Amino acid sequence: MSAGQIAVLVASILCGLAVIGLLVALGSLRREVRSLRRVADDLQRQAVPLVADAQRVVDQAATEMERVGAVLDSTESVHATVDSASKLAYRAFANPVVKVLAVRAGAATGIRRLASGSEPRDGNGSAHPTNGRH
Repeated sequence: MSAGQIAVLVASILCGLAVIGLLVALGSLRREVRSLRRVADDLQRQAVPLVADAQRVVDQAATEMERVGAVLDSTESVHATVDSASKLAYRAFANPVVKVLAVRAGAATGIRRLASGSEPRDGNGSAHPTNGRH
């Protein structure tokens, strides 16, 4: 055998070993691709219902937010109405109520003086004659 033939034989053996190595790597790669496909299928089977549930929850939350918005609008309207009504009631009743309380206080003071028989006094503490008495 000549040196050229030996070189061709060694190159053929090395190529054969490389092909065998590539076939082993290809088989391993095929197994990993199948495994990844199974994982992706499992993930899809689990994720699709979860996404559907999440969408349903988001839709319910949006509906509830619309209801809360409507309740807040109604509450603001009621607050404005009550505020207006209380201002109106204050304006309508404040002056007459103050007058009634003043009359009541004056009447109570007069009744006490009549009951005790004392004479009214001014701010300096001196007695004023009443009903012509001195």
